[in-house]
Amino acid sequence: MTLVSDSALRRALARARDGKALDLTEAAVLLHARGDHLNTLLEHASRVRDAGLAAVGRPGVITYSRKVFIPLTRLCRDKCGYCTFATAPHKVPSAFLSPDEVLEIARQGAAMGCKEALFTLGDRPEDRWRQAREWLDAHGYDDTLSYVRAMAVRVLEETGLLPHLNPGVLGWRDLQRLKPVAPSMGMMLETTSRRLFEEKGQAHYGSPDKDPAVRLRVLEDAGRSNVPFTTGILIGIGETVEDRAESIFAIRRVAREYGGVQEVIVQNFRAKPDTAMRGMPDADLEELAATIAVTRLVLGPRMRVQAPPNLVDAEYELMIRAGIDDWGGVSPLTPDHVNPERPWPQIDALADRTAEAGFRLRERLTIYPEYVLAGEPWLDPRLFAHVQALADPETGLAREDVTPRGLPWQEPDGGFTASGRVDLHVEVDTTGRTHDRRDDFDHVYGDWDALRDRLDPDAATGPAATAGAGTGAGSGGGATPAGLRQALRQAERDPAGLSEDEAVALLSADGPALDELAAIADDLRRRSAGDDVTYVVNRNINFTNVCYTGCRFCAFAQRRTDADAYTLSLAQVADRAEEAWLAGATEVCMQGGIHPDMPGTAYFDIARAVKERTPDMHVHAFSPMEVVNGASRADLSIEEWLHAAKEAGVDSLPGTAAEILDDDVRWVLTKGKLPTAEWIDVVTTAHRVGLPTTSTMMYGHVDTHRHWVRHIKLIRRLQEETGGFSEFVLLPFVHTSAPIYLAGIARPGPTAQENRAVHALARILLHGAISNIQCSWVKLGGDLCRQVLDGGVNDLGGTLMEETISRMAGSENGSYKTISELRAMAGATGRPVRQRTTEYGRPGEERLAASAASDGVCQSVRRVLPMAEI
Repeated sequence: MTLVSDSALRRALARARDGKALDLTEAAVLLHARGDHLNTLLEHASRVRDAGLAAVGRPGVITYSRKVFIPLTRLCRDKCGYCTFATAPHKVPSAFLSPDEVLEIARQGAAMGCKEALFTLGDRPEDRWRQAREWLDAHGYDDTLSYVRAMAVRVLEETGLLPHLNPGVLGWRDLQRLKPVAPSMGMMLETTSRRLFEEKGQAHYGSPDKDPAVRLRVLEDAGRSNVPFTTGILIGIGETVEDRAESIFAIRRVAREYGGVQEVIVQNFRAKPDTAMRGMPDADLEELAATIAVTRLVLGPRMRVQAPPNLVDAEYELMIRAGIDDWGGVSPLTPDHVNPERPWPQIDALADRTAEAGFRLRERLTIYPEYVLAGEPWLDPRLFAHVQALADPETGLAREDVTPRGLPWQEPDGGFTASGRVDLHVEVDTTGRTHDRRDDFDHVYGDWDALRDRLDPDAATGPAATAGAGTGAGSGGGATPAGLRQALRQAERDPAGLSEDEAVALLSADGPALDELAAIADDLRRRSAGDDVTYVVNRNINFTNVCYTGCRFCAFAQRRTDADAYTLSLAQVADRAEEAWLAGATEVCMQGGIHPDMPGTAYFDIARAVKERTPDMHVHAFSPMEVVNGASRADLSIEEWLHAAKEAGVDSLPGTAAEILDDDVRWVLTKGKLPTAEWIDVVTTAHRVGLPTTSTMMYGHVDTHRHWVRHIKLIRRLQEETGGFSEFVLLPFVHTSAPIYLAGIARPGPTAQENRAVHALARILLHGAISNIQCSWVKLGGDLCRQVLDGGVNDLGGTLMEETISRMAGSENGSYKTISELRAMAGATGRPVRQRTTEYGRPGEERLAASAASDGVCQSVRRVLPMAEI
């Protein structure tokens, strides 16, 4: 360990004493504390811990979880140098524990008062071991995680124990699959050291799942998915002190941004025979105490910090002084299969040792009390009954007087009972929304300050900084006149061949150059789509606005208890579809919030309800986010789910939820929406199974012009691969009530110049790939729509009948447009105006007559003007 000066230690300790935030260098310095300096460090850490316990009503309490350890499989695709848990197939009786073996462990644990079933297993063993693949195939499981999910359900139903899942590296979609069956999950970060991963002979070399970047992404995805998540660091495996400090700060960043890290384990390396690292010295316990103390100071009073009691020898008091407030899971039944040479202490003995240090030992559940008491969105409704049966409703801790018993795990019964403000689609244009923001605004979207840290330092930081700005936040700067002229000539010669830099340059066009850009785009429009300006008579049906995804740009989403929350019944959905049909509609566009109470069949039921009432209506429904949600709830693959949706009556999908297809932007815009790769997978799979989609881009918030160009070019590439996009729809950001704007992070939408330029550029970059470019009258308004119709746009979208999402965000352009209004909007172009179908065909005469009679809007949503306005 590198020595540090006494004066540096004193300075860092003084800052810790005064409650000042430590930086990375100071944290690394404090990790060297020994002797009197260590005692002082522990005092400061204890004080922070005690303040945190008092704040949550648990002064003087150290918690633990009474658990059983279920080693579902000891096969693993990784080769960590210190691990005795992972083994080879010939050394175990079977690749996986059988269901009977799993349940026997769980039943015995329940009888002994355990409440947690800790599922520990190797990472995706079927990728390395033929025997694992064969076992899964023989027992009917697609992969290890499918077996984990199935066994978690069996344990819930047959024993009542609460699963805590440690299956290693998980993807975002994996977390969606597993969240409904486990109140908590976990994975140790271990270290951020790339040297240990990349250098031959180091602890993590040859272990693909130990890539620090991959493991940090898991922590982030868990936070985005609102999964209470356990993580931690492992010290003494060859990392430097600086590596340790960096690892602690990396965890802090994720914890601040998403709020999902429920506890941090600080674990010391203990050498084991028959491993590559058997000759390494054990991590010193004073070193462990210093690391715990620094972890406590960096992560603060609200974080729960744990040290495994079977790895600290007799130094219980030292670890309590260092700032822990939890001993982790302790089993009266099963050994610690990861550290089998280190038996758990008896729980009574642990209570005695804790009491000797002046604290009381209290049992908790696998999900920490703060998350139990918070409920949604951290706890899936399918687990409410299981957790409530074991939790003290006042404290969120475990009820020590109950023995777990199995309870059914089933889909929620709710989801289709009409509730809340079901007339919001009409009232949004009259009385409007109740409040400009939700009352959980300060925390539901994550930490706003942490979010700002994600932004490019050159990006705009809020509405005040960007009022009247002429280019985007971090737009990449304006082009030189010569560069702009060159880009315009290239757009004329080879539109689709524009380079990224040339396309970015075109977005800065203004004045005569912008008019020239629009003219180029309009000539391409004429060649690709003809002169017709098209529109569709359709109705939006947003069947619920209850959603816990946490999109920071969305003013539509509400909690179930919010004043503006609503959910439609199936009958109400069908009624609205029928009303639209009678008004001449050929399409319903249906999307809704990710409502936790909706059953797995919800989307299919909605589509069937519409088709049963209006068999010839085109059902354009369910965004890629809803597809992933539906597939996760039904435990189907994306392709299986899409086939089922098609059978239920879905005819095409809206390509919404795209926003900007760049994860650096997406993770600022949204806390929990699907990553770019998942969006691409859904739409390309939809195209493959015969479901066309639209494509969209929402722009003008925290993005840059370069992001816009890359997004459009990506859409083109996908279209060249699948041919499944019917149109490209540009959606300017509506800022007024958007949380990310109210927090001072996003700018107030794109400028008029940017809107004209990007519509024209979309036509140019997509020439020869996507014929139809659509503008949004809801977001742009009539005047800008007329301008972009002269700059490459050929479609006005639909009459909509009820547009609630943008109106809730503050759009002032109404929630519907009649055919007469759309025709008037397009009339200034002098071009023909034509009603179309979803597929851009011509509606039948009966549809045309019905829509003409209603002017494209059903009577129930039309505003009745007071006499003074007539």
